[in-house]
Amino acid sequence: MVITRSGLVLGATAVTLTTIAVTSIGIHSQGQALFKESPKELIDEVWQIIDRQYVDGTFNQVDWRAVRQEYLNKSYTNQKEAYKSIREMLKKLDDPYTRFMDPEEFKNMQVDTSGELTGIGIQIGLDEKTKKLTVIAPIEDTPAAKAGILAKDIITKINGKNTEGMDTNQAVSLIRGEPGTVVNLTIQRNSQQKDFSIQRAKIEIHPVEYSQKQTPAGNLGYIRLKQFSANASKEMLQAIKNLENKQVSGYILDLRNNPGGLLFSSVEIARMWINNGTIVSTKGRRGEVDREIANGRALTNKPLVILVDKGSASASEILSGALQDNKRAVLVGSRTFGKGLVQSVRPLDDGSGLAVTIAKYFTPNNRDINKHGIDPDVKVELTDAQRQQLWLKEREKIATLQDPQFAKAVEVLGKEIAQRGNTRAEK
Repeated sequence: MVITRSGLVLGATAVTLTTIAVTSIGIHSQGQALFKESPKELIDEVWQIIDRQYVDGTFNQVDWRAVRQEYLNKSYTNQKEAYKSIREMLKKLDDPYTRFMDPEEFKNMQVDTSGELTGIGIQIGLDEKTKKLTVIAPIEDTPAAKAGILAKDIITKINGKNTEGMDTNQAVSLIRGEPGTVVNLTIQRNSQQKDFSIQRAKIEIHPVEYSQKQTPAGNLGYIRLKQFSANASKEMLQAIKNLENKQVSGYILDLRNNPGGLLFSSVEIARMWINNGTIVSTKGRRGEVDREIANGRALTNKPLVILVDKGSASASEILSGALQDNKRAVLVGSRTFGKGLVQSVRPLDDGSGLAVTIAKYFTPNNRDINKHGIDPDVKVELTDAQRQQLWLKEREKIATLQDPQFAKAVEVLGKEIAQRGNTRAEK
């Protein structure tokens, strides 16, 4: 989960267990004293923010004014009592992504976007149907990925502690730790339980890898985008320019296992591929909040295929949905994760914080992808066993013709290139 330049959070259903990139947020130094005088001040502050900003004006069919009376009529003697009541109050919304963070949890969010992360390298969220703690995606080349954690894995225990009823903040607190220390995760994958001991580490992430590929479809540009971090658009720009100089005939953009990231990064990258049209819109309680459009500065108009899978989430879905709806790219692979909520994150007077679902995002064709995800144009399903074999045991096969999804992308791209050539010849 990250705050964008406009103060919005993209992929609000996800929490990065390495770092959570946010903009700098000041905290009132006098807040602690205020809290000690009146814990009810904090409870009412949270209530007021939800009342003004929450995406659903019916508060998911909850009598929100009655909730205020219920919790302000109680007596509080310390922070923990107030924090407990705030969490109970928010739970009534039945929205796991609108959540309260105590000062320690909130401090964990206040890190920069330098690309140096500390942790095991996964993003997690609460499944909206089952409310189970679920892996959205492991970040490539991190301890979690190397250990064999996969997208859609359910985390049932952390260091032996059952995760039933646990929110993502609690999970983050248990999984984070000093580099070199170990965290033990129990994972449910289909009907099997698996135990993983994973050593935490400092992780430096370069979000873009690219190369020139000689294939049956010709000289192609392959770009793998691992994460939408602050420097992703800069690295993408360089990749496209370098590949254009090599006279590639078309592109394969690989978004598989990309858990998302910064909204502005996905918008900037979309603008590198399309000259005009809508990229994404966000809609809140009062209708459309914002619309991002292309700016006429695409770097290439050559044929493009995007690889997606169930580990492609949030910003990955914005980019792939924008290029699919604008008929700029053909999507190959399997259905994406389905994370389409937007949050704002606010500091509170005592140093704690509040994440509030304020909007949903929609593709240019007004598709709500939350829970459903984006369906590829050409479906190539891999079983969990096949994905693990490819991404863990036989990584040298990724982006080769021995990679079934990549092989299909080459085939599809070859037809697109040939069709473009025929159209020019007819003219």
